Amino acid sequence: MSELWLPGGALDIDDFVRRVHQQVERYAERQGVAQTMVEIQLRDGALHVLDTISPEPGYGFVTLRPHPTDGDERQELIVPLASVAQIRISPAEKDPQFGFALPEN
Repeated sequence: MSELWLPGGALDIDDFVRRVHQQVERYAERQGVAQTMVEIQLRDGALHVLDTISPEPGYGFVTLRPHPTDGDERQELIVPLASVAQIRISPAEKDPQFGFALPEN
């Protein structure tokens, strides 16, 4: 399948990102961890450990903010949601270098 198919019709990026955040919260609660690590793999094979994911700018695109590596500057990636192959949620390391930031409610 070359493009992302979501059951139920039109793509609602805001709802998708909100549900990812909810899933991260549920995972942390079930595992009893304060910090989680969220990795996203794109269809081109690129793997990013995320700080945040945002529904902006919309229109089928999301903004990913990966954790910087080896002193690199922070960057944001705007990618089509259809380019996402997998999202993995796991406990952050004991001394977390990486942790996913949920939005403030």
